[in-house]
Amino acid sequence: MFISQELRKKNIAEYLLYMWQVEDIIRAYGCSLPRIRKEYIDKFDYDEDRKEDMTDWYGNLIRMMNGEGCREHGHLQINRIVMQQLAELNAQLLQSTKYPFYTSEYYKVLPFIVELRNRSGKKDEDEVETCFNALYGVMMLRLRKKEISPDTMHAVKEITTFIGMLSDYFLKDKEEPLEF
Repeated sequence: MFISQELRKKNIAEYLLYMWQVEDIIRAYGCSLPRIRKEYIDKFDYDEDRKEDMTDWYGNLIRMMNGEGCREHGHLQINRIVMQQLAELNAQLLQSTKYPFYTSEYYKVLPFIVELRNRSGKKDEDEVETCFNALYGVMMLRLRKKEISPDTMHAVKEITTFIGMLSDYFLKDKEEPLEF
């Protein structure tokens, strides 16, 4: 909860990846708030008030996941909205002639996006979401201490740069709307 609040202000891409991880943590505990409290939240070195705040936050996320039908898979509406905003910003940046460095980075990443879509079979998936799925997948591989091929690492490096640029533009646009 506390991490998500900070990330939302500083790096929307990291925020979204973090929230996807939170969704998976909730699923790992069977969407059970008592289990999350006992087996997860209580492990943190927080005072009781902070633990209660975290418990409330996780409880709200569980209710949303249940209500939105994403107990087993998928993402919360709040996260899908962020993804949609990023996809829309990506389209605006690409249509504008004012952001040539962004457009250049996009075209460096595009072959990786095409390859990822072909491998996943999700050819209709938005390009930005494809990038996030790749980043999240590699993050999960790292957590499991699985080997990551040099080709994948190269692709992830380029995707990270691209998504980092998009995230920076997202925050700039929130502070003062970008001109396209």
